[in-house]
Amino acid sequence: MDQSIKLDQLDLQIMEILQKDGRITNSKLAKMVGFSAPTVLERVKKLERSGVIQNYRASLEPKLLGLNFLVYTGIEVEVSQLGNVKELEHRFHSLPEVLACYHIAGNLDFLLKVCVKNQETYKDFVTEQLSKIKGIKSIQSWVVLSTIKDDHFIQLD
Repeated sequence: MDQSIKLDQLDLQIMEILQKDGRITNSKLAKMVGFSAPTVLERVKKLERSGVIQNYRASLEPKLLGLNFLVYTGIEVEVSQLGNVKELEHRFHSLPEVLACYHIAGNLDFLLKVCVKNQETYKDFVTEQLSKIKGIKSIQSWVVLSTIKDDHFIQLD
């Protein structure tokens, strides 16, 4: 089922600008799109209410915070536990080391984006937390050597 909502050119312009600068003032945003501030504010509120705009956040540099080890972790779930997917999702969501969690199709069931201090911290994360979650059959890890692109900008053409 298509869950998209009807957007016009003004909505698209607003979203493109807000993706680049979520802290822009409403008056500056209004000037950039060529509409009045009240009109633009109402459009932004509509986009927020509809869920198209989900939040505003600061992007942090993990390395400057001492988090130098980025790993993608693949989880295979025991077939007998596939009925407990919601419980597993909740467990993964509750782990602060997990930046993103995807329920995927293929040989693995979940893909986690994990950011920790170093290799030793990751080893502890796997042995002390992940391996103790009921229903996990296997854990695979892919260490990120360098980040080429990590963008949350959605092209709106």
